[in-house]
Amino acid sequence: MLTESLLAYVHFVAILTLVVFITSEAALCRPEWMNAAVVRRLARVDVIYMVAAIAVLATGFARTYWGAKGFEWYWHQPLLHLKLTLFVVVGLISIGPTRAFIRWRKALDANGALPAEDEVRKVRRWIMVQAHLLVLIPLAAALLARGVWVR
Repeated sequence: MLTESLLAYVHFVAILTLVVFITSEAALCRPEWMNAAVVRRLARVDVIYMVAAIAVLATGFARTYWGAKGFEWYWHQPLLHLKLTLFVVVGLISIGPTRAFIRWRKALDANGALPAEDEVRKVRRWIMVQAHLLVLIPLAAALLARGVWVR
């Protein structure tokens, strides 16, 4: 039980870190707040978001291997596959904002240019899509933990 508890704890911390940094991106990525410091901060926050996402994935896999229910049980559950699919979709969507943040920082460093308002709005919209899709993952987790639709 100690291993299961510690795995759950580390997984929850990674999830909370991910949520904090996607929220930070959404809060910072606004045309009315865009300045040089925000462009640089968004690039740094996005790196932390990516590290948190990797930690969520790694700790999630660790729970399936070393957790109480074990690999065989977890990997036969449709809700685990739904969670993983949603996570991958969120990760794929995050590529666009990440590339934008890198591009914005390079333009800022090269000639002091800030991103156009319409581009900031577009990137923020994709961040919001990610954030709203992330909300569905704990629903699938709660259903799975309580034995709903399990095999």
